[in-house]
Amino acid sequence: MFLFIYLLFFSKIGLGSSGQRSGRKTDWNNFWPNSWKTPPNAYKCWLKPPYIVIWNWELRLRMKIAVEGCMHGDLENVYRTLQHIEKVHNTKIDLLLCCGDFQAVRNEKDLESLSVPPKYRSMNSFWKYYAGEEIAPYPTIFIGGNHEACNYLWELYYGGWAAPNIYFLGFAGVVKFGNLRIGGLSGIYKSRDYRSGHYERPPYNANTVKSVYHVREYDVHKLMQVEEPVDIFLSHDWPLGITDCGDWKQLVRYKPHFETEVRERTLGSKPAAQLLEKLKPPYWFSAHLHCKFAARVQHGEDGPVTNFLALDKCLPGKKFLQVLDIDSEPGPYEIQYDEEWLEITRRFNPIFPLTIRSANFRGVHIDKQDCRQWVRSKLQARGARPFEFSQTAPSYNPSNSVSNGSSPGYTRNPQTESLLQFLELPYLLDDMSESSEVSRSPFPSSDRDDSEEIPIDDVDELEDLAEEAGDAEHEDV
Repeated sequence: MFLFIYLLFFSKIGLGSSGQRSGRKTDWNNFWPNSWKTPPNAYKCWLKPPYIVIWNWELRLRMKIAVEGCMHGDLENVYRTLQHIEKVHNTKIDLLLCCGDFQAVRNEKDLESLSVPPKYRSMNSFWKYYAGEEIAPYPTIFIGGNHEACNYLWELYYGGWAAPNIYFLGFAGVVKFGNLRIGGLSGIYKSRDYRSGHYERPPYNANTVKSVYHVREYDVHKLMQVEEPVDIFLSHDWPLGITDCGDWKQLVRYKPHFETEVRERTLGSKPAAQLLEKLKPPYWFSAHLHCKFAARVQHGEDGPVTNFLALDKCLPGKKFLQVLDIDSEPGPYEIQYDEEWLEITRRFNPIFPLTIRSANFRGVHIDKQDCRQWVRSKLQARGARPFEFSQTAPSYNPSNSVSNGSSPGYTRNPQTESLLQFLELPYLLDDMSESSEVSRSPFPSSDRDDSEEIPIDDVDELEDLAEEAGDAEHEDV
C-alpha cells in the first residue's frame, strides 16, 4: 500500500505570491498550497483512500525534482511512491533530494552509531542499495540530520556516494546537477558545540554519538565563502526566524509545544539563518520538526525571494514529499563536483579543526584566484564526475546477522582518498592528535555560553512522548 503524500507540480515556486516578512500577508493559495485546499485546474488520483494532487499550471519546465523530509531509512517506500506517480501521470522525475535523517545503515554494527532510542534501531532498507541488491531508480542527494550512522558519514565527510546513485552532500557541500547548483549543511545546531572542531571519532560513546552531528562553525564558514548563485539549499533544522515569514499560528495549532520557541524567536538554527541571508537561494528545504511548513522570505524591498518548505517524516498520513518543476537545460543530468566548492575545500583544508579547539580562520593563506584556476585545470583534465562508489564494510545479511558488522575503529573510504589526492590534500579524518579522554568529552568547553541552546533536543523523542500521552489530535490525518 502506498504511503499518503500530498504532491504539487507547478511551473514556478511563488508564482503570483506576494508574501513579505512579518506584518505582511502571504498568499498561501499560490505558494506551497495547503493540503486541504485543492488548487484550480488540479487532478485527483485516488490511491486507496488517500490521494495525490497534481498542480496543472504551465507544464513547460523540464526538470522535475522530488524533495523528501526525514527519510528514516525507508528508501523503498519513497522510491515506490515516486515510481507510481511516474506511471499514473506519464512523467519522469529527474532527482530526489532528502533533508536529513537519511539513516545510511549498512549493517548491524552501524546501528551503534545511530543516535536513536533502542526501540527505533532497525535496519530498514538502505543496506539493500548499499549491497547492490536494489539500485536507486533516481539520482538521490541527501544531507545528514541528527539520526544518522555517523561512523559511515564521517568516512564521506567531503561528500561522496553512500551507495550507487545515492550521493551524500557531506557535512557541508555544493554540487551541480545539470545547470543547477545544490548546496547543503548536515546536522543540527547546538551552541555548545558550534565553535568546536570535529573532535569525535568512531567508535562513539553516549556523548559523542550525539555531538558528532552538531553543526560546526568551520563548515558554515566554508559555505559563507560561496559567491556564485546557489539554486537549492538543504538544511535539516530550520533557519532561525523562518516562522516569522509563514503562517506560524497554524504551525502552533498543529504543534503547540513549539509556541514558546516561535514567540521568543528561538526555534531554529542561527547558522542556517546566516546562510539564508548570505546565499539567498530561490529554494530552501528542511525537515527535522516533522511537519509541513511553508514560508516566503523577501530579501530587502527589491531583492530576491527565497521560497522555504519544511516536510515531514516518511510515514502514512504524513506530508513528507513534494515534487516541483524547475527551469533547466535539457538533460540528461548527472551529479558533478562544483568548481567553486572544490576551490573552497582546498583553501580551507589546511585549517581543518580535528580537536576540541576551534578553527583558526586567519590561517588560510592560499590565494583564492590561483586556487580557482588550479581546480579548473584539474577538472578540465579529469572531468567533474565524482569518484566511484566503493564498499568499506560488509552489508547486512538477514540470514546471518550475528556476523554482520564493520571492523573496529575507523575505515578510510577510497572515494575520500581519491578526492583528496586529486586536490593534493593530506588525509586527516583519522587524525587523533588529542587523547581519547579529551576528544570524547561530552561538552567541548564547560565555560561556553549555552544561553542560545535550542530547547527541543530531540524532536522525535518529544513527539513520541506526546503521542503516548494521548496528544493524537495534533497528528496528521
